[in-house]
Amino acid sequence: MQFSARNKLQGTIKEVTPGTVMAIVKVQVGDNIIESSITKEAVEEMKLKAGDKVTAVIKSTSVMIMK
Repeated sequence: MQFSARNKLQGTIKEVTPGTVMAIVKVQVGDNIIESSITKEAVEEMKLKAGDKVTAVIKSTSVMIMK
């Protein structure tokens, strides 16, 4: 599968918090946790759960660097 997004971060799902319509998926990437807000339907279709290995794909024209 190919993506036009440049930023692909491999990690492990630490937590899935479903809401009424949306869900928050927390992914451990190295020492960092990133969060994704996706539909509850997507979580169910993909059967996402803690411990799953996933790739977070970030498509943005603005990726800031902090030092």
